[in-house]
Amino acid sequence: MTPKAEVRTRENPPPTPRERAERGRAARAKASRSSHAEFAPTRRPDPIDLIERQSASRVPELVPIRYGRMAESPFRFYRGAAAIMASDLAGTPSSGLRVQLCGDAHMLNFRLLASPERLLLFDLNDFDETLPGPWEWDVKRLATSLVIAGRENGYTDAERADVVLATVRSYREAMRRFAGMRNLDVWYAKADADRVRALASGRLHKRGRRQLSKAMGKARARDSLQAFAKLTRMVDGEPRIVSSPPLVTPIAELLPDAERAALAGRIGDLIDRYRQTLRSELRHLLGQYTVVDMARKVVGVGSVGTRCWIVLLLGRDLDDPLILQAKEADESVLAAHVGPAETATQGERVVAGQRLMQAAGDMLLGWERVDGIDGRQRDFYVRQLRDWKGIAEPSLMVPRGMRAFGELCGATLARAHARSGDRIAVAAYLGGRDTFDRAVTAFAETYADRNERDHAALLEAVRSGRVTAEDA
Repeated sequence: MTPKAEVRTRENPPPTPRERAERGRAARAKASRSSHAEFAPTRRPDPIDLIERQSASRVPELVPIRYGRMAESPFRFYRGAAAIMASDLAGTPSSGLRVQLCGDAHMLNFRLLASPERLLLFDLNDFDETLPGPWEWDVKRLATSLVIAGRENGYTDAERADVVLATVRSYREAMRRFAGMRNLDVWYAKADADRVRALASGRLHKRGRRQLSKAMGKARARDSLQAFAKLTRMVDGEPRIVSSPPLVTPIAELLPDAERAALAGRIGDLIDRYRQTLRSELRHLLGQYTVVDMARKVVGVGSVGTRCWIVLLLGRDLDDPLILQAKEADESVLAAHVGPAETATQGERVVAGQRLMQAAGDMLLGWERVDGIDGRQRDFYVRQLRDWKGIAEPSLMVPRGMRAFGELCGATLARAHARSGDRIAVAAYLGGRDTFDRAVTAFAETYADRNERDHAALLEAVRSGRVTAEDA
């Protein structure tokens, strides 16, 4: 995924920390830190054209749901508009320093999740768009999401600026800490539940701390057993996924018998073959489960219309369920601007990026390519449907709470970038002053204005009949 590293020998030594820092400071000549406030494109693609191009390869009957969700609010629009922002960011100043990007680092893609050791961690969670690229892009997407959420909550200009400044400062200061750490220590770094609570104790009021404890408890309850109880019922003594179209549609309801059998066989082959991308002991574990049902599922905002399947498996008995999600992986929205993935498939791109950026991830994460689904070859990545997932609720956040959340996101993003890029060069570029912080805060407000106009353009496209939107 990342640029190939040279083999280092005594004759070809790596650059010293001082040389790496000098490279970072020299990058200010290419793009000054204050220049990151700029966003004034002279020519810009029609944002609705960009969304429609994405939709062209998706399941046609689900595309109106995507437009319906994006039409709900500027924040929901922003969540589905990663392709639009990637196009915009391609024309903004860049230091030339590259890291593995999340590609869609808005605030709701930071959440609680489980490590394989059953620790509750806070980390990035969505890597559908991951590719190597300019580190500034992830920071700006995170910062802008906080401004948009703050506007919807009625925060004042000063309150929003305080949130974003604290978030970007947290990123900058964390990157400077990582620059001084040993390589192994960077990779061991993580934000576990104790660390999150410690941050909250100094940042949040009593009500905010109670909400955090409640969210952690709720996250721990979101596992395969909970998903099994919610999504299935017994039919003739066998568990079956409950129909709730169009959001969850069992495969038995999608196609005639002959076509259904062929599709079920392809999805079954997908699950069987994806095991080869797991470690040997996990292949053995998954081999102890049997596929018993599958359904199409609508997920997210930006992902609506991509092919996504949930697959119910059983192990020892009915009390040993496992629900996997196989989600289509298309080309990243970043690829047109930073270059294509180096991996053989898009599913592998997603998995490789996630493994590189996350401190610890789903042990059953893998990928596979399948022929014949909706008439062509398609790439998928596979993971557990629910594994202690906990997501923030921005509408419930007061400014102080969103500031604490933003600080946690900023430090987490810095750790993810530090694992793949030259953390010493990035830290030196950022420096010890708040020049970059203030520039990104200005950019975020400007881009939030742009996002509101793009959202209004979608509403007009719906009113005029150019696109069809449905609630679901």
